[in-house]
Amino acid sequence: MLDAAFRGSKRYWTILAVWVALIVIGGIAFARQMTEGLTITGMSQDVTWGIYIAQFTFFVGVAASAVMVVLPYYLHDFKAFGRMVILGECLAISAVLMCILFIMVDMGQPQRFTNVLLHPTLNSMMFWDSLALMGYLFLNLIIGATTLDAERKGAPPARWVKPLIILSIPVAVSIHTITAFLYSGLEARPFWMTAILAPRFLASAFASGPSLLILLALILRKMNKFDVGREAIRKLALIVAYAMVINIFFTGVEFFTALYSDMPHHTMAFEYMFRGIEGHNSLAPWMWTGMSIALISAILLIIPKIRANERFLPFLCVGVITSIWIEKGMGIVVTGFVPSPLGKIVDYSPTGAEVMVTVGVYGIGLLVLTLLYKIVVEVRARQNVTYEKVM
Repeated sequence: MLDAAFRGSKRYWTILAVWVALIVIGGIAFARQMTEGLTITGMSQDVTWGIYIAQFTFFVGVAASAVMVVLPYYLHDFKAFGRMVILGECLAISAVLMCILFIMVDMGQPQRFTNVLLHPTLNSMMFWDSLALMGYLFLNLIIGATTLDAERKGAPPARWVKPLIILSIPVAVSIHTITAFLYSGLEARPFWMTAILAPRFLASAFASGPSLLILLALILRKMNKFDVGREAIRKLALIVAYAMVINIFFTGVEFFTALYSDMPHHTMAFEYMFRGIEGHNSLAPWMWTGMSIALISAILLIIPKIRANERFLPFLCVGVITSIWIEKGMGIVVTGFVPSPLGKIVDYSPTGAEVMVTVGVYGIGLLVLTLLYKIVVEVRARQNVTYEKVM
């Protein structure tokens, strides 16, 4: 089964070469970071998290969103997601791997991540988040490999897999919940210290992750004639629409709480995001762009005829992903540090080295995802050939 990843057309090998090139670019930048330290990044004593943690936060949501196809298929026997489930599990594996890598590069030295697990601090949210991510990665590897191998043999999966599938559902929710706790448990950062942060994270995850899954399914249909079915895409688009509306509602609740109550620290955070403070307004264009895209995408997704039109759906999915990437990425992460506990305002922008390292991690994720999807497509193709011979 694994040998399928090492066979393919010229186009397939070209795609792999592009991902390897991205990995090399990131590797060069990370080697410099290993030598010179985090001083080559745009982070500082006042803004200690940047693009690395922003990407980590976004991709934890992408990984958790696999539950939106796993739960209906395995617990409610929704057969339309039959072909979509394995794509979601492969996406979860790739996303979790990227999350772990972003934690490693943010810590500066890879061995520091192993210290988190080998010498745990039980009141550290980073320890529990890392543990949950490793567990979720392990579960998806076992479930994906076992179910795909059973499908290759034309037999049902082993019975012992079902409990692991059921276990993966609460674990999927927990990885993003704990990530939210990583933020909201910091009492010195009032912008993050809100009970609705975890629900916001989950709502945005259940919008961005399925949107990415829809795009991948449409790409596979066009490039490899691997069709998950129109019903699966339409149901997933409906989930995206509901999740996006709920995400916007939760964000509006945060706006009301901060602005109506006129709490200074919350008000300053939102002012910094959308208007700027004392000339520090580098984030404002991003936030207005993200909010506009989110509103337009949500409104259009609510309309059934537009949502069901596969000519418009990819653009709406890109809009959802872009808006949430801005909101959960630079918006939530950077704004949490402004103002500092001492009232200091420090801008942050990633350096070229940070961007290169981030590109390298993306390259690893895309490489793993491409290899996994190649295996899935090959297994399904062999199944179809066998079926045609029998008929």
